[in-house]
Amino acid sequence: MLIGQTLKKLREQRKMSLSILSKESGVQVATLSRIENLKMTGTLDSHMKIAKALGINLSELYTDIIREDSKIDLQTTQSAPDIFIHSDKASYEVLTNKALSKKMMPILLKIEPGGHTNLEQNPAGTEKFLFVLEGKLEIKIEQETYSLLKNNTLYFDASLKHQFLNTGKSVARVLCVTTPVSL
Repeated sequence: MLIGQTLKKLREQRKMSLSILSKESGVQVATLSRIENLKMTGTLDSHMKIAKALGINLSELYTDIIREDSKIDLQTTQSAPDIFIHSDKASYEVLTNKALSKKMMPILLKIEPGGHTNLEQNPAGTEKFLFVLEGKLEIKIEQETYSLLKNNTLYFDASLKHQFLNTGKSVARVLCVTTPVSL
């Protein structure tokens, strides 16, 4: 069983709605929903808050959790990728299957001219690597701005507030790898 399935089972056994669990744990409803729908795993901190709100030990939350140990994962053009929308001009596509069981998350970020992502700040310990495939991209990290062109790379601490902007006249396509996995 995956963490999201376990969470949902425990929450439903206690007849708790997502909003009640959110209120009692301090974890956002959207995050809880993503965990239950296997779109993200959450962080150790969120797991501890959830376990406390459910009235259980953390080890009970992890009971029966299985990890898929497949070392090879082929995704072809016939595979249906998960696509998430940042804004009306920015989206990203997850480039691997069963991303939540991986140690890193590769995505393809697409931003239309003049478009941008929402301001992001990942949990402490999260890192991102960017490789610009096409276009011109500006990355704001805290108070600094970095301009990247095709074939440029950037590696940074994703726990810092950051945002991606397309400052060019064509679609920017960027390979982005995040570790550990988080959405």
